[in-house]
Amino acid sequence: METVVSGIRPTGNLHLGNYFGAVKNFLKMQDEYKCFFFIADWHSLTTHPHPGNVVENVRKILAEYLACGLNPEKATIYVQSDIKEIAELYLYLNMNAYLGELERTTTFKEKARKQPDNVNAGLLTYPTLMAADIIIHRAHKVPVGKDQEQNMEMARKFARRFNTIYGSELFPEPASFSYTGEGIKIPGLDGSGKMGKSEGNAIYLVDDAATIRKKVMKAVTDSGPTEPNSVKPEVIQNLFTLMDVVSSKDTYDYFNEKYNNCEIRYGDLKKQLAEDIINFCSPIRERIMEYAANPDNLDKVAAAGAEKARASAVATMKEVRKLIGFR
Repeated sequence: METVVSGIRPTGNLHLGNYFGAVKNFLKMQDEYKCFFFIADWHSLTTHPHPGNVVENVRKILAEYLACGLNPEKATIYVQSDIKEIAELYLYLNMNAYLGELERTTTFKEKARKQPDNVNAGLLTYPTLMAADIIIHRAHKVPVGKDQEQNMEMARKFARRFNTIYGSELFPEPASFSYTGEGIKIPGLDGSGKMGKSEGNAIYLVDDAATIRKKVMKAVTDSGPTEPNSVKPEVIQNLFTLMDVVSSKDTYDYFNEKYNNCEIRYGDLKKQLAEDIINFCSPIRERIMEYAANPDNLDKVAAAGAEKARASAVATMKEVRKLIGFR
C-alpha cells in the first residue's frame, strides 16, 4: 500500500476551501492508502511565533479533522512537533540545500514581501522542513494544490540529492497527487483569489447560520449580465463555483439558466447559497463542538497518532544515520 502524507498549519479554523480542496479527498484516501495527516505546528512559527496560540489551535484543527470524518483507526493523525525525528532530518537536509535555490522559491519571496520585518531562517528553509515532513515516512504521494508544486519539486530534489550523495535508494521521490488530476480551488467571497484564512474571505466550517448568511450576502457581485449566455465575470463565477459544491444540481442549473437568460437576481442567489452552505456546515459544526468539549479525548487521539508516526520516523532515521555515518 502506497503512503500518503499531508499537513495543515494550525493558524485558524478550517474553511470550505480546506474541506473541498483537501479534507474531502482525505476521507477517500484513508480507505485506500497508508495515510499520515499531521498538524504542522512548527511551520506555523514562521508567521505566528507565539506557541501558546499554536497549542490552542492544534486542538481546534484536530477537533475539526475528526468532525469532518478523519478516522484515527484508519489514518495516522498527529502533531508535527511530537515527532522530534523530523527536526533531525530537517537538519541533515539543510546541510545539502543551497542558499540560492532556497531564495528563489516563490513561497519564500511572497512571505518575505508580506512580513518584511520578520524574514527569518524558517521562512527560507520552509522547503526543507516540508521535504522532511514528507520523506520521513518515505511517502509516495502528497495531496497539494498548484501553489505548492514548486515546493514539491524541491522535496523531490532533496530526496534525490540525499540518495545520490549517500549512494542509496532510501527515499522515493514523492509525487503531487489529486483524484481529479488537479486541485480544487474554492474561491473567496471578496471577488478574487482562493478562499484563505488570512484573506478575510472565508466561510469556516464552525461558522453559525447567522454568520454564514451575513458573509454570503456581503459577497461581491456586479450589475448583472446584459447579453444572454454571456461569460460570467470572476466575481460571479466564484458564487457559482461555491454553489456547485454545496447545492443540488437542480439548484445550480436553475440559477445558471436565470443568469444565461439575463433574469438573475443576485439577492435570491445569495439567499439560496447561504442556506445550502448552512445545511452543509451545520452537522459538521455540531460535531466540532462535541469534540472541542472533550480536550482530554483530543489529547489521547494526538498521543496515539504520535506513537504510530514516531515508529515510522524512527525506522527511517535509523537508516539515515547509518547512511550518513553516525551511530
